[in-house]
Amino acid sequence: QVELVESGGGLVQAGGSVELSCAASGGLPGASTMGWYRQAPGKQRELVASVTSGGTTNYGDSMRGRCTISADNAKNTIYLQMTSLKPEDAAVYYCAAGHSPDLLRSGRATIWGQGIDVTVSS
Repeated sequence: QVELVESGGGLVQAGGSVELSCAASGGLPGASTMGWYRQAPGKQRELVASVTSGGTTNYGDSMRGRCTISADNAKNTIYLQMTSLKPEDAAVYYCAAGHSPDLLRSGRATIWGQGIDVTVSS
């Protein structure tokens, strides 16, 4: 059974940085793209960034320029480094995997993690 396990969230001060990790266990046949979404209370879920197994990255508008997504294919793990955090970046961040960047961009991921909370204090 495939499972995505997120780690690294928590409380961060505004202006600070945090790195999230997502490890995929069980392999991801056919899922060539992994990414991060976030959902703040009362807001729609949005794509933060995605990365393909070939290393192609895509970024959503919300954190463009303030985050970097990377992948370690050998470990089936992706990372999201976020910097210059703002209170409005506080959200539950979800790891996801799917068949293409376009599908992730439209929210149609195949597999979802349980989410990890990032709180930004002002």
